[in-house]
Amino acid sequence: MQLRVLGSAAGGGYPQWNCNCPRCQQARGGGLSDQCRTQSSIAVSADGRHWLLVNASPDIRQQILDTPALHPSTGLRGSGIAAVLLADSQLDHVTGLVMLRESHHPLSIYCTPRTEEDLRTGFPVLNILSHYCGTQVHPLPLDGAAVEPAETPGVRVTAIPLKSKAPPYSPHRAAPEPGDNLGFFFHSAEGDGGVFYAPGLGDMDDSLLPWMARANVLLVDGTTWTDDEMQRVVGGRKTAREMGHLPQSGAHGTMALLAQYPKARRILIHINNTNPILDPASEERAALEQAGIETAHDGMHIPF
Repeated sequence: MQLRVLGSAAGGGYPQWNCNCPRCQQARGGGLSDQCRTQSSIAVSADGRHWLLVNASPDIRQQILDTPALHPSTGLRGSGIAAVLLADSQLDHVTGLVMLRESHHPLSIYCTPRTEEDLRTGFPVLNILSHYCGTQVHPLPLDGAAVEPAETPGVRVTAIPLKSKAPPYSPHRAAPEPGDNLGFFFHSAEGDGGVFYAPGLGDMDDSLLPWMARANVLLVDGTTWTDDEMQRVVGGRKTAREMGHLPQSGAHGTMALLAQYPKARRILIHINNTNPILDPASEERAALEQAGIETAHDGMHIPF
């Protein structure tokens, strides 16, 4: 089994197009140009030929160009992307579907009924795609049962409900329910290990602990270093926790959580442009490395 990080940044990427925070300034000026990142997305495969795209980032075109395994290999048209798995209906995770409209066959999409509802109402991208390649939507169970998409043989995935809200355009924004936001556990039919993937981890829940304990790779939310980071750095109105993201630092932050799983490979993804860990020379990056925690980057290859 293998996983490729297509994009490792939070919404807006790094540097963000309209942001003039210190790190975005550095990146544009060349000081941190080797740390630039596209918006969060991964791909998983068992055979290296049929890939499950996990969230369709707005940067999907560039991510495909940067990933030869996703290029067409035979015939005039084609793609290594065999199916799409959606964690939620957030813009950062679904607008890339529009870029895939030139598919030579209907897009096979795995998501919860709640997400499908959002993508037919508040942000009706599925309706739009019906005028192009079309879609085939497969509902994800939330009872802990594993699904093996027919398009990606050997890849087994279990959907894990996370506590979070649906996006602002969702008809059920004010009434969150399980299925609005997911983490995933990827594994093969053999062995007990796997990857626990949760780029939007806003609140810990006891139901997550068995999955995290079982994983040999933890690929989790790395949005901000502190809870008030967005407010301090760019004048944001909400804290990280209010936006549905655990900060890394603090007694109940991601670093403290990951310290409970020293045997797993621990990696942060979905990194916001305000986060000081983007600078390899920062004290914060040094603290992560000392704790044995990695920082995801675009193109990262993770076998499991």
